[in-house]
Amino acid sequence: CVASIQRLHTMAALPETGFVRLAQIIGDPKANPPIPPVIPVCASYWWNGCRSGKFPAPIRLGRRCTVWRVEDIRALVDRISSGY
Repeated sequence: CVASIQRLHTMAALPETGFVRLAQIIGDPKANPPIPPVIPVCASYWWNGCRSGKFPAPIRLGRRCTVWRVEDIRALVDRISSGY
């Protein structure tokens, strides 16, 4: 029950459509205000998962701007919460 409440909270933190940056996915406790994680993993684990195909592929918008489609992140959260 607690897990389903946390899942609803994290899904509500995501926009309906568009793109999200890495800090919006894995969180950033140093931000002001802190950004809670949707998927609580470290950055290196996230990038390894992207390389292996476990997590959605990133989209490069520029030399220093990488994003992920919100729809892909929502599908990943649904897949994780259902136990793959």
